Amino acid sequence: MLVSDLERRFGYRAVQGEFADRELSGGYTSDLLSDVMANAKADSVLVTIQAHKNTVAVASLVGIAAVVVCNERPIPDDMIEAARAEGLALFVTAESQFEVSGRLWPELGTGSGR
Repeated sequence: MLVSDLERRFGYRAVQGEFADRELSGGYTSDLLSDVMANAKADSVLVTIQAHKNTVAVASLVGIAAVVVCNERPIPDDMIEAARAEGLALFVTAESQFEVSGRLWPELGTGSGR
Protein backbone atom coordinates (compact mmCIF):
# COMPACT_ATOMS: atom_id res chain seq x y z
CA MET A 1 0.00 0.00 0.00
CA LEU A 2 1.30 3.45 -0.92
CA VAL A 3 1.07 6.63 1.15
CA SER A 4 -1.31 8.12 -1.45
CA ASP A 5 -3.74 5.24 -0.81
CA LEU A 6 -4.55 6.84 2.54
CA GLU A 7 -6.41 9.52 0.62
CA ARG A 8 -7.36 7.67 -2.54
CA ARG A 9 -8.70 4.45 -0.97
CA PHE A 10 -9.59 5.47 2.56
CA GLY A 11 -10.68 9.07 2.06
CA TYR A 12 -8.36 10.70 4.60
CA ARG A 13 -7.92 14.36 3.68
CA ALA A 14 -4.36 15.39 2.88
CA VAL A 15 -3.45 18.64 4.62
CA GLN A 16 0.18 18.33 3.55
CA GLY A 17 0.43 16.57 0.23
CA GLU A 18 4.04 17.25 -0.80
CA PHE A 19 5.58 13.85 -0.06
CA ALA A 20 7.31 10.91 -1.69
CA ASP A 21 4.65 8.33 -2.48
CA ARG A 22 6.45 5.39 -0.92
CA GLU A 23 5.34 1.95 0.17
CA LEU A 24 4.03 1.70 3.72
CA SER A 25 5.49 -1.18 5.74
CA GLY A 26 3.06 -1.04 8.66
CA GLY A 27 1.35 1.25 11.11
CA TYR A 28 1.43 2.38 14.70
CA THR A 29 -1.31 3.94 16.84
CA SER A 30 -0.34 6.03 19.85
CA ASP A 31 -0.70 9.45 21.43
CA LEU A 32 2.38 9.15 23.61
CA LEU A 33 5.27 10.47 21.55
CA SER A 34 7.93 8.70 23.63
CA ASP A 35 6.08 5.45 22.88
CA VAL A 36 6.13 6.29 19.17
CA MET A 37 9.89 6.95 19.33
CA ALA A 38 10.50 3.62 21.06
CA ASN A 39 8.17 1.37 19.07
CA ALA A 40 7.06 2.76 15.71
CA LYS A 41 8.93 1.64 12.60
CA ALA A 42 10.27 3.51 9.61
CA ASP A 43 8.06 3.68 6.51
CA SER A 44 4.92 3.26 8.61
CA VAL A 45 1.82 5.36 9.17
CA LEU A 46 1.21 6.92 12.60
CA VAL A 47 -2.42 7.10 13.74
CA THR A 48 -2.88 9.69 16.49
CA ILE A 49 -4.82 12.63 17.90
CA GLN A 50 -1.64 14.61 18.59
CA ALA A 51 -2.02 17.65 16.32
CA HIS A 52 1.14 19.68 16.91
CA LYS A 53 4.56 20.07 15.37
CA ASN A 54 6.26 17.81 17.94
CA THR A 55 4.39 14.92 16.32
CA VAL A 56 6.11 15.79 13.05
CA ALA A 57 9.51 15.95 14.77
CA VAL A 58 9.05 12.49 16.28
CA ALA A 59 7.70 11.04 13.03
CA SER A 60 10.71 12.40 11.16
CA LEU A 61 13.12 11.05 13.76
CA VAL A 62 11.64 7.56 13.40
CA GLY A 63 11.31 7.73 9.60
CA ILE A 64 7.53 7.50 9.59
CA ALA A 65 6.08 8.13 6.13
CA ALA A 66 2.65 9.52 7.06
CA VAL A 67 0.58 10.74 9.98
CA VAL A 68 -3.21 10.43 10.20
CA VAL A 69 -4.71 12.81 12.77
CA CYS A 70 -8.08 11.52 13.97
CA ASN A 71 -11.30 12.97 15.39
CA GLU A 72 -11.17 15.90 12.96
CA ARG A 73 -8.66 17.66 15.19
CA PRO A 74 -7.69 21.06 13.82
CA ILE A 75 -4.20 21.00 12.33
CA PRO A 76 -2.18 24.10 13.21
CA ASP A 77 -0.27 25.88 10.48
CA ASP A 78 3.10 25.26 12.16
CA MET A 79 2.44 21.51 12.05
CA ILE A 80 1.64 21.68 8.34
CA GLU A 81 4.76 23.77 7.69
CA ALA A 82 6.95 21.35 9.66
CA ALA A 83 5.49 18.37 7.77
CA ARG A 84 6.10 20.10 4.45
CA ALA A 85 9.72 20.86 5.42
CA GLU A 86 10.24 17.18 6.30
CA GLY A 87 8.34 15.81 3.30
CA LEU A 88 5.97 14.02 5.70
CA ALA A 89 2.48 13.20 4.46
CA LEU A 90 -0.14 14.59 6.83
CA PHE A 91 -3.79 13.56 6.76
CA VAL A 92 -6.86 14.30 8.86
CA THR A 93 -10.08 12.34 9.34
CA ALA A 94 -13.24 12.48 11.41
CA GLU A 95 -12.79 8.78 12.23
CA SER A 96 -11.50 7.66 15.64
CA GLN A 97 -8.12 6.01 16.12
CA PHE A 98 -9.92 2.72 16.62
CA GLU A 99 -11.74 3.06 13.30
CA VAL A 100 -8.64 4.10 11.35
CA SER A 101 -6.53 1.33 12.86
CA GLY A 102 -9.23 -1.22 12.08
CA ARG A 103 -9.45 -0.09 8.46
CA LEU A 104 -5.68 -0.14 7.96
CA TRP A 105 -4.99 -3.43 9.73
CA PRO A 106 -6.06 -5.71 6.83
CA GLU A 107 -3.62 -3.86 4.55
CA LEU A 108 -0.70 -3.27 6.91
CA GLY A 109 -1.08 -5.62 9.88
CA THR A 110 1.06 -8.66 10.51
CA GLY A 111 -1.93 -10.86 9.67
CA SER A 112 -1.65 -9.73 6.04
CA GLY A 113 1.80 -11.27 5.64
CA ARG A 114 3.58 -7.90 5.53
